[in-house]
Amino acid sequence: MPVMEKFSHGGWRPATDRFIKIMDDPFYRTLIDLQDLLTVRTASFWHQRQVKALHLPITTGSVSSPMGLGSDSSPVAVDLFGQHTYLADSMQFMLEYGCRFNPRGAWYLMPSFRGEDADETHLNQFFHSEAEIEGGLDDVVAVVEDYLRTLARAVLDALGDEVAAQAGGTGHLAHMTDLTTFPRMTLDEAIRHLGPDPLAVEVADGWRTLTRHGERRLMAEVSPVLWVTHFDHLSVPFYQGYGDPDRRTSLSADLLFGVGEVVGAGERHTTGEQVRTALAQHGVAEADYQWYVDMKDARPMRTAGFGLGVERWLLWVLNRWDIRELQLAPRLNGVAIAP
Repeated sequence: MPVMEKFSHGGWRPATDRFIKIMDDPFYRTLIDLQDLLTVRTASFWHQRQVKALHLPITTGSVSSPMGLGSDSSPVAVDLFGQHTYLADSMQFMLEYGCRFNPRGAWYLMPSFRGEDADETHLNQFFHSEAEIEGGLDDVVAVVEDYLRTLARAVLDALGDEVAAQAGGTGHLAHMTDLTTFPRMTLDEAIRHLGPDPLAVEVADGWRTLTRHGERRLMAEVSPVLWVTHFDHLSVPFYQGYGDPDRRTSLSADLLFGVGEVVGAGERHTTGEQVRTALAQHGVAEADYQWYVDMKDARPMRTAGFGLGVERWLLWVLNRWDIRELQLAPRLNGVAIAP
């Protein structure tokens, strides 16, 4: 896999003439080709599996991903005609709802909004490719691996020369297509491997999670494509299922490649009672998620899902170092930018 290098193609910083300068830049033309390929191949992938696309709003009263104690993201609150609401970080709850209409599953490709400052690995506004299927953690892990191999093969077949010119090669794509299954380890195993490195693991009261430094060490020392599973339950959002009878771990998995975590996956609680237990454990008010609990009471169902950060995937494909360049039209919190 080629080493990430620092290139600047038009840059990401706001400038009044940036949108003019990048129009003839082959980097951004390749970026658009990749965005188009991902959209078309994602729709085809799910259509073949009879998983239905959902058209959903971008506002929600129930934020999801930023609610974990170990989360490094924050929700974006807005006042919409006097109604306090949020711009969605994820509509994963609605994908679970969609599974009640189509047991084969539901998917979407839509924008996501986060309140923390953008940096080399985080965007304020980005795209999520998300899906929810009937089944458990192993089922969704297998689907993610199939999806990513499908996308990598499509890039090699349709855009191999374009990508090679921008990325310095396509060996990383070929490596992923050649993997029958992706290497996998639990969080406990990952922490044992990392040893007494204070920069590799964040430790808080009742939970642990990997830092970006820890992720990169694992990719360098174990495998450049690696699942880490069974994170401490208090470090993930409440909706992830329990991974052990003592409710210490979760049925969750992060797929590391490129910049670090690119895919987050997990099996959900099946029943309303399980959700109530998790809400209490995480100190989250049940009233804020009453409809979600009611859905689990009315229609218990074992499902699992995942979210792929599209720009992080693009960052890996194009072998770049700063995700802020992966925006045709940059968006930064608190900054007015045209177009």
